[in-house]
Amino acid sequence: MAFHGQRYSSLLLWTLSALECLTLAAPSGTISPQASAATVSVNLGGVTYVNKGLVGFGLIPSDFLESTGDTIGGIGSAIAFKPGTWTSNTDGTYSGILVVHPDRGFNVDGTVDYQSRRHEIQFSLSPYTSSTPLSFANAQLTLKLTYLNTTLEFERSHTQTSGLDPTSIRPAQSGFPAVLSADPQMPIASTKEPHLTLDIEGIVMNADGTYWISDEYGPYIYKFDPSGNLLETIQPPSAILPRVSGSLDFTSEDDPDTGRAANQGFEGLTVDPDTSTLYAMLQSATIQDGGDDKSTSRFTRLFAFDISNPGVSPPLVGEWVVPLPLSSKGNTEACSEIHFVSPGVFFALSRDGDGRGGDDNNSKYKQADLFSIANATNIVGMFDGASSAVSPDGKLNKKVTAATYVSFVNFVDSTQLARFGLHDGSPNDITLIDAKWESLALAPVNDPAFPDDYFLFTASDNDFISTHGVSLGVPFNAGLDVDNQFLVFRVTLPSVRRGSVQKAIGI
Repeated sequence: MAFHGQRYSSLLLWTLSALECLTLAAPSGTISPQASAATVSVNLGGVTYVNKGLVGFGLIPSDFLESTGDTIGGIGSAIAFKPGTWTSNTDGTYSGILVVHPDRGFNVDGTVDYQSRRHEIQFSLSPYTSSTPLSFANAQLTLKLTYLNTTLEFERSHTQTSGLDPTSIRPAQSGFPAVLSADPQMPIASTKEPHLTLDIEGIVMNADGTYWISDEYGPYIYKFDPSGNLLETIQPPSAILPRVSGSLDFTSEDDPDTGRAANQGFEGLTVDPDTSTLYAMLQSATIQDGGDDKSTSRFTRLFAFDISNPGVSPPLVGEWVVPLPLSSKGNTEACSEIHFVSPGVFFALSRDGDGRGGDDNNSKYKQADLFSIANATNIVGMFDGASSAVSPDGKLNKKVTAATYVSFVNFVDSTQLARFGLHDGSPNDITLIDAKWESLALAPVNDPAFPDDYFLFTASDNDFISTHGVSLGVPFNAGLDVDNQFLVFRVTLPSVRRGSVQKAIGI
């Protein structure tokens, strides 16, 4: 039974195909100091960080159906390890469960009434460190993925959430059970039964099974219980909220006058597990900070919320400006995810929109870079009023020092891709790297010889694009098959506090 390159919509076929592939020559699980002859080292704040290369690749077929009967697309929007599941096996392999969260559903022809949901994906990682190229089929043995389950998400009164564009606003409310404080004004869909509308882009899992998710529409941060019920909402400072003629307007169809740009909300969400500080970052600058033009939108904002006291609505405790990289044409490479590394140091997944399912075959920038706020100005309270600008027209206020940003892990390194049967550029086939990479997760290698080494997981958002897709129970043909791709890199992160990553993933 062939699997790779063909379209199947059944978990049974997916599982059988994976079992059949086991008869092929499996890659070595041996861990070595580097994945290829060429490693990349960068210095940030006097610390040297090393990218040892790509060690794993896997995918979920574009037409795979999850338990509700819908296509399981868009899962790379947000990923995290399910606490307590990361395991280092004695044979040199690793296993665990990823919690993945799609965004707002299949929306090529407009947004749909897609109930937000999270999925659990079991994985087995067999790190491949040889320079000898694998075939595309054998490369998928390095990261085997198995769908487990889906949890639908609900807002107040157990009402279904939606992915529809928020064209209405629910007034601030209180009086709900287990709500710490009144809900702020919320983005809702104008339907017969108005309900909270979400475009989820970030996830942080808690040890007790609750979790935080961030969205683009608000942009807000929401806390859900393990069963997928809304517990709490965090509203960002007024300067970030989208306004038209001074009034809130959450639509993603057009840019507002001030606040987050359309579809440029809280793409990044991460946590410092030791201090219980939740961080969220806008994909690019607010409108008043130059976000209405790609040539002036590089100065985005990072926010910190104190979630250490479960009985108190999380206060804003920090805010910094992060300068995003620029393309050769001077346009901003917007950030699709962040991940905490160590105090003041973060990964930033900045990228273009090219690749499989994108605007062009040739990707020029897809990277997990590093930035530090150690010497940056904490601007909390300084530029947080409605329409307040820290970088008007893309020019940073001279009294403000931005974070330090350095290039690090390149996803479109042709040598690394070729080792796993992948490529950048033509032809536009199933071995072309996907366009939209939007998630990061970090886990320890647990190698005594290299105690500072970690695995960096990332997944793509395929936008539900499939020739045999199903959306809200209705079949669709998007004209192309874009699989959900996963990559795993091995990196050396000396600044990481011993045990902090373990704590974050519950081991």
